[in-house]
Amino acid sequence: MNTEPGPRRSRFPLRLRRPVPWERQRPTWRAARPGLIAEALKRAQARPSGNWYVVGARTDVRPGRPLATTVAGEEVVVWRDAHGRLVGGPGVCPHLGAPLADSPVRCGTLVCHWHGLALDGTATAGWEPLPVHDDGVLVWARLDGVGGERPTGAPVVPPRPAPAAALRSVWRGTGACDPEDVVANRLDPWHGAWFHPYSFADLTVVGEPDGTDGGDRFVVDVSFRLGGRLVVPVRAEFSAPEPRTVVMRITEGEGTGSVVETHATPLGPDAAGRPRTAVTEAVLAASDRPGFALARRLSPLVRPVMSAAAGRLWRDDLAYAERRRHLRERGRFPG
Repeated sequence: MNTEPGPRRSRFPLRLRRPVPWERQRPTWRAARPGLIAEALKRAQARPSGNWYVVGARTDVRPGRPLATTVAGEEVVVWRDAHGRLVGGPGVCPHLGAPLADSPVRCGTLVCHWHGLALDGTATAGWEPLPVHDDGVLVWARLDGVGGERPTGAPVVPPRPAPAAALRSVWRGTGACDPEDVVANRLDPWHGAWFHPYSFADLTVVGEPDGTDGGDRFVVDVSFRLGGRLVVPVRAEFSAPEPRTVVMRITEGEGTGSVVETHATPLGPDAAGRPRTAVTEAVLAASDRPGFALARRLSPLVRPVMSAAAGRLWRDDLAYAERRRHLRERGRFPG
C-alpha cells in the first residue's frame, strides 16, 4: 500500500478552512466500490475472536450492582468480587430462573433477589462462571457456545495509548442490525464527509486494503471539524483486527497514536424478530502537547462532550447499518 506523506503536525493544532458547500464536495461513490468493502468485511469475519464479546465499559461495573447484557440471546452478568477481580457468568439464576441483572452485589457476592442464592464468582448450585476480561477500558466475556471458535485466553485488544496518559470515553448504543452491518459501515470511510458533514471535511482515501495482514487497512486524510472554519487535519487508518471490531488510529498529524475502537456485540432478536446489535465505541485520545494534561484533569467535564459527539455520529451510522441489514435480508444490497 503506497501513500503520499500525510498531514504534518504544526505548532498550532487548529487550521482555518475555507467552507465548501456540501453539494460541491468531490463525489466518492465511484471510489467506494461495494466489492472492495465486501472483501474487506469478509477478511475481517475470517479472523479469530476467541469467542470474546464486549460487555461494556469497565467504569460501568460499579459497586453494589452487576453489569448485565445479552450476547446472542444469552443473559450475562459481570461484577467485582471481594478482591476487586472481575467475575461473571450466566444472568439466569439456576434455582428458579431469576434475572440476576436485578440482583445486588454485597461484599463482592451477587445475591439473587428471589431466594438469596449467593454467588461469589465460583461454580455454585449449578451456576458456572464464564471467562471474563478487563482490558483497562472495556470488559469482555467469553461465550464458547455462542462463538463456536477455538477459545483463547484473552480477547484481541488492539494497541492503545497508555490509559494513564489518554483521555478516555466510552459510548454504547443499540441498533436493529447484525454485527457485520456495523463493521461494514466502518469499512466504508468514503461516507464520512458526505454523511457526517458536521464532523468531517476534506476526506480523501489515500490507501486501500491489499489483502495482506500488513496492508489490510484503509488510510484516510481527513479534517475533524471543531466549529465554524476551525478544523484539525490528520491521517488515520482503519483496520479490523477481529470479526466484530474496527479500529481507527491516527498515524500522522495532531493526536498521533489516538484510537477509536468500534465493537459490535450481537444481543439477540427484538420483539419483531429483528436482530439487535450493541455498538460500544471507545475513544482513547493522546497528545504530548502541554495543554493536554489540563484536558485530562478536566476529563469529568470533557468525557460527556466526547460521548455526545460519538452518539451524534452513531445516530446516523446505526441508520446506515439498519438500512444495510434491511436490504441485505432482501437480497438487494450491492456487493
